[in-house]
Order: sequence, then C-alpha cells, then structure tokens
Amino acid sequence: MPVSQAGYKYLKTYQISVVIYDLTVRFCDRFISKQSRTHDQMVQAARSGKQNIAEGYEEKSLKGYIYLLGIARASHIELLEDYLDYARQNKLSVWDKGDLRVRELREFREFDHPELPDPPEKTVNLLITLLYQETYLEKKQLEALEQKFIKEGGYTENLFRKRLQHRGPQ
Repeated sequence: MPVSQAGYKYLKTYQISVVIYDLTVRFCDRFISKQSRTHDQMVQAARSGKQNIAEGYEEKSLKGYIYLLGIARASHIELLEDYLDYARQNKLSVWDKGDLRVRELREFREFDHPELPDPPEKTVNLLITLLYQETYLEKKQLEALEQKFIKEGGYTENLFRKRLQHRGPQ
C-alpha cells in the first residue's frame, strides 16, 4: 500500500516550488558568494515560496490560504527578479519563451528534479522558465481560491451559519 502524504504535496505549485528551492540552493552555492546578502535573500525567497504553499494549504481558513499563497507568489516573483538581475549583470541572454531551448526546458517533469546545467546561461534560463511557470500556476490557483471564497464563503462565515442552524429558529 502506498504511503499517504500531505495534500499539498499533490499540488503542481508545490512540486515545482520544491524543484525551484533545491536548484536555487545549488545555484547560489555555485555562482554567488555565501558572504553575499543576495545568496541568503535568494535562498530565503525560494524557501518562503515553498513553505507558504504548504502552510496555506493546511490553513482552516480559506482567507488565510489565499493570503499565504499570495505571499508564496510574491516570493517567487522576487526570486524571478533576482535571476533576471543576475542574467543582466553577468551579460547572459534571457531566452524568449518561443525559443526552442525554452520549450525543451519546459518539458521536464517536476518529479525529475533536474540537475543544474553547467553553463550559467542555461542554468539561469531553466530557473527563469520554472519561475514563470510557477507564478502563472500560482495566479491561476489564487483566482480559483478567490472564486471558491466568493461562492462558499469563509471559515468564520460557515461556522457562524452552522451555529445559527444548531440554535434553530428563534
């Protein structure tokens, strides 16, 4: 019988965030000095994105989930900006989304946990591609959660409704 896992681990946003976090740690260790504040900032942004997806999913409150997923997305956008800055400052080209090399990067499976490519340009473009995918999926997930909140209400509203039902007609 397969071992069960927390529900958030089935989310594509979480699965991709794990890969982004792992690759970011390796990228920073390889290309950015550990004494640099940027090293810590990038690793923390990647970690924050992953952790907030997990924490948000476990929230009882849909409002809390939406809030934490928003923080995850903001952390991933911050990290994306760091990679774009790194590319610009190191005169590395950022490949257009229509580029065949980007299409190839998009075809990996999240569970494959790709290794960091040797050339820094390919490495940066892999992480930029993953972050574009991640922030797009997080945006879609946020939109779906917001619609669910509108249709079903939040945790407090639903508890209050149940309380009124329990008390019966007045």
